[in-house]
Amino acid sequence: MIAAFKAVLAAFFGVRGRKSAEAQKVKPGQIIFAAFFCALVLALAVAGLVHVLVSSQGSH
Repeated sequence: MIAAFKAVLAAFFGVRGRKSAEAQKVKPGQIIFAAFFCALVLALAVAGLVHVLVSSQGSH
């Protein structure tokens, strides 16, 4: 499962080479789960950052 997360994170940043992609044997279900999880974490992080920035602007 760690290999699936590494593959998804590398794909998010666009740094995964073809050789490393072919070397890893990861099931498609693992990739899908890892991708949804990473996308959810990224979306929550962005929403949290926006919330903090907007709430700090309201105090002026």
